[in-house]
Amino acid sequence: MNIPVDIFRIHPDAIIPEYQTPGSCAFDISPVEDATIHPGDIVRLKTGLVCCVPSGYALLISARSSLPKKYGLCVPQGFGIVDMDYCGPNDELLIQLFNFSNKSVEVKKGDRLVQGMFVPISKAEFTEIKELTNNNRGGFGSTG
Repeated sequence: MNIPVDIFRIHPDAIIPEYQTPGSCAFDISPVEDATIHPGDIVRLKTGLVCCVPSGYALLISARSSLPKKYGLCVPQGFGIVDMDYCGPNDELLIQLFNFSNKSVEVKKGDRLVQGMFVPISKAEFTEIKELTNNNRGGFGSTG
């Protein structure tokens, strides 16, 4: 199922995302700037894009599988979440990266560093309860 997504270029060199194969579930996202990322540094690279996430969806941004091995980089929070209402004229998609290696890493404008995927969301309706009736089961590996 395809969903319509409005995307706006705020930088002339911004690359509109594309799916690389017919079976891809995520599309690649690239920066519009070169950067040197020193060991232990976290940077945010501009993409030059504002993406209007459709109602009922979230955009998840995660590392491409080659990012750790090829560059020694990762997305420090695991993955980024872009909300439906992050779509103003200055709400540029940023690529946040952490250099976990022991050497400086060069990334170039246009490098496919991270990937995005639209996922449907449901919002919870919380009801406070006064008592729990289940038994404790432990946690953090308690099932073996």
